[in-house]
Amino acid sequence: METREIKVESRESRRVNIKIIPGHFATSHSHVNYYIDMTSMKCKHLMAKEAAAELASSYLSVPVDTIVCLDGTEIIGAFLARAICNSGLAGINRDQSIAVITPEINPTNQMLFRDNVQRMVKGKNVVLLVASVTTGKTINRALECVHYYGGNPTGISAVFSAVEEVQGIPIHSIFDDTDIPDYEIFRSSECPMCKAGQRIDAMINSYGYSKL
Repeated sequence: METREIKVESRESRRVNIKIIPGHFATSHSHVNYYIDMTSMKCKHLMAKEAAAELASSYLSVPVDTIVCLDGTEIIGAFLARAICNSGLAGINRDQSIAVITPEINPTNQMLFRDNVQRMVKGKNVVLLVASVTTGKTINRALECVHYYGGNPTGISAVFSAVEEVQGIPIHSIFDDTDIPDYEIFRSSECPMCKAGQRIDAMINSYGYSKL
């Protein structure tokens, strides 16, 4: 499967890239015709730093107290916090101390924040950071969680997004579906690849993929 991968570079920097693999893949919400590999960006600090710098420009005039990281984006989140409050940027968050946290996922797939981090959400301006947005369902759950704990969502950032906004909040992404022109998402019951008898190549989620 890896022999099919195609490298896609960011419009802003050749040092920021993702790898896409065409095929038939199943997520928890849908079926897609590409697996988007962000392993290097989520695990290697130099690319994470470059990616964060691209995302930070969206928050020069947006208040940010806390970044909530989903999909294993904590390294990018830490660099994003640093870039947003960098003293060299004349923004409203300059020299602030931004919290970087991750919600816990319980056995029923609900998001929650333990008592010791709830103070970093309640009454705070919160940015959600995710690896990819396909249907927006995970973002909706995360926004509900932030609202439940008294937070004020002020932005959504993603490495890749096939969705422009969720609940009226624009999604700032490095890559979108114009970078993968034939990227398609299907409900599992309506997937044309399944109807054509095409086997699923792998199950995919925020941790990666498992071949079938």
